[in-house]
Amino acid sequence: MNAATHMTRPGFDDSLIPWQALGDLKHMQAWVYHVDEARNMVDFIVKFAANEKIILHGHPAPAHTFVVQGEHRIYEPDGALKEIRPEGSYTIGKAGGAPHYEGGGDEGCTVFYSIRGDTPRLLDLMDDEQNIVAVLDVAAFKAVKDAQPSG
Repeated sequence: MNAATHMTRPGFDDSLIPWQALGDLKHMQAWVYHVDEARNMVDFIVKFAANEKIILHGHPAPAHTFVVQGEHRIYEPDGALKEIRPEGSYTIGKAGGAPHYEGGGDEGCTVFYSIRGDTPRLLDLMDDEQNIVAVLDVAAFKAVKDAQPSG
């Protein structure tokens, strides 16, 4: 028998991550690991609530994602399920892609993001009619990081 057959699958323990709210965004918590203002880069992790969607948004900058745990769901602006990304999935999104909602599957999910922009503008938050209501730029992520507890 193959030794891999007998290996126990370890679970991801996020209990040491001091999860924080990301502004007023609902159905998620985050932790910002790194902000590089000179290169318009932000690395952060998000924990999505089970069977919920976060605010409609667009990505002016490419977002590299890795699904650490659970099932990452992407939804069309009308709420229809567009894509399911299973645990272990790595995706590079295109800058300027279509607006969408994101959320966790039945167990919620944890996703690591690395956003790398040509400009400081990284995320456009939208209302249900796709009007931009707020912009998250590198400075906004730096403010969140600076406000996080140390340790």
